[in-house]
Amino acid sequence: MTSPPIQWYPGHIAKAEKALQEQLKKVDVVLEVRDARIPLATQHPQVKQWIGSKERVLVLNRMDMISEQTRQQWGNWFRQQGEAPYYTDAQHGKGIEAVIKAAQAVGAKVNQRRHDRGMLPRPVRAVVVGFPNVGKSALINRLLKRRVVDSARRPGVTRQLRWIRISDQIELLDAPGVLPSKLTDQDAALKLAICDDIGEAAYDTQRVAATLVDLLTDLQVASALETRYTWPVGDRTGEAYLHFLAEERYQGDVERTARQLLDDFRVGQLGPIALEVPPELGGE
Repeated sequence: MTSPPIQWYPGHIAKAEKALQEQLKKVDVVLEVRDARIPLATQHPQVKQWIGSKERVLVLNRMDMISEQTRQQWGNWFRQQGEAPYYTDAQHGKGIEAVIKAAQAVGAKVNQRRHDRGMLPRPVRAVVVGFPNVGKSALINRLLKRRVVDSARRPGVTRQLRWIRISDQIELLDAPGVLPSKLTDQDAALKLAICDDIGEAAYDTQRVAATLVDLLTDLQVASALETRYTWPVGDRTGEAYLHFLAEERYQGDVERTARQLLDDFRVGQLGPIALEVPPELGGE
């Protein structure tokens, strides 16, 4: 199944990215949010360059959508890279307190430096950055303990930057999702599409659904499809399985089948499944 490369860089993202780089000069700590199902595919290649020597807290959201074993594997891998990821389920408010404490710890360091220079303390300034639809707005609402920013299960909801006071200790900059201007890694782009972390207009739904089936087969978790739809993948390719499933369950409507399969994965109906495993482990 062939279709044009996946590319998505809407105008509001380009505009917000320029504003974000300007605001980053005022920020003490960056909360970088990634999708726990695809923590490498949702790593923006320029974030480290943008933030320079500023403190960064790595948040892996949607922890509920991967297994405990996978969480441990990724946790070990990131620690080997010198990082300590914080797992959250922003939709249900899990893991939020640890993120707040990490930001406050950075604030304490900032204010100690201010104190040493004879300056008064001030709230730590934090910014939440990440790809569209990885759960940034849901995380902000949980940090604030109230709904102040729009949150929806689709990319591109947040379109402007604005500062929000969380407490006397933390001020937060809400920023729209950022994306590389060109998605050079098409394997990663397909994973973004599967996880709904990119605009629907950017991809061919049937190709993306077929890729999901192939990925589940490669990760040896394709049995989730049999559990859900009663039909095993067997030795079929993702494209062949999509057409087969369409004939068996959806009156031959391949597009409807593709959408159903992707929706089921995105809302967890196939079970907790990560689409990436730490590089040196090589399998789920």
